[in-house]
Amino acid sequence: MSVDQITPGMEQLDLDEIYPFAIQLGKDAGALLVKGLERRRAESHENEEQIEKMNAVDIVTEVDHEVEAFIHTAVSERYPSHAFIGEETYSAGQSKDYLVDSRPTWIIDPLDGTVNFTHGFPMFCVSIALVHNHVPVIGVINAPLLNQLFSACSGKGSWLNESTRLPLLGKNIGPLPKDAPRRCIFACEWGKDRRDSKESNLGRKVDSFLTMATEPSGRDGLGGMVHGVRSLGSATMDLAYTAMGSVDIWWEGGCWEWDVAAGICLLNEAGGLVTTANPPEDEKWEEWTDVPAVKLGGRLYLAIRPATDARDGSETGRQSQVRVVKEVWKRVRRLDYSRPGA
Repeated sequence: MSVDQITPGMEQLDLDEIYPFAIQLGKDAGALLVKGLERRRAESHENEEQIEKMNAVDIVTEVDHEVEAFIHTAVSERYPSHAFIGEETYSAGQSKDYLVDSRPTWIIDPLDGTVNFTHGFPMFCVSIALVHNHVPVIGVINAPLLNQLFSACSGKGSWLNESTRLPLLGKNIGPLPKDAPRRCIFACEWGKDRRDSKESNLGRKVDSFLTMATEPSGRDGLGGMVHGVRSLGSATMDLAYTAMGSVDIWWEGGCWEWDVAAGICLLNEAGGLVTTANPPEDEKWEEWTDVPAVKLGGRLYLAIRPATDARDGSETGRQSQVRVVKEVWKRVRRLDYSRPGA
């Protein structure tokens, strides 16, 4: 685990200075990913170092390590007082505790969508976030094969390729459907827990996917009848596409903070909503007028795209997002991803 120690106490962050540094870092790291893929394609696949962590779908390549080392060196030289948490160095440790505190902390996933990367499927990216007081204040996501660079900074909006403000279509993105989740695009991931049991996380996910997808009369009247179910193979890209407005709902459990920190910043700045994936234990949650903020290290995430106010004035964009959250909670099963310290 790589966490730089600094004396307790907060320094004032100059986001105007840090933001362009993070964007350039994302560009440089994306170029390294492309070079790594080109090298992999030029060599025999059998010769590439590819290590399984949990199982055959939880893998790490030498490119993951190379890119993380590059980012860590650049950040340490520029901001030596900042903390640093990278996926690969964290995963190599024994502790799974949530280690983020009030200090400025860089949270990095050098290659999100490693399985996609090894197959040359373009939905992979580098994810760079700066977190301050547990809140992501800068997020940069670079998907180099798609030529998509997402960036966001607190108070400065969310952007695609530094020129197009998110969400796409802006004020014309429209409200969420009145009968959501019907007529929504629902994004999800299968996850790394592949135990074959109805009560495993995989079993609960699949059950939830079916409820969201089936006809309205199905599942005791809870059928979601979503327009489509999408699985990009990268939680980071799921969040980026939700911030764009291309995905209406993203529901997932099992991610870590490096999978979501940059995307949460992106979605917040675009006007989206992020909360917990699990239905609340409070029996009166259907009466809530708002929903709890996401816990960065909670491993349970439900994201809703940006939305404009209803054209008939019946509800605000935020009210419609909260409404859709509740409709999703009615249809999904509780997931079990415990986390010390979160």
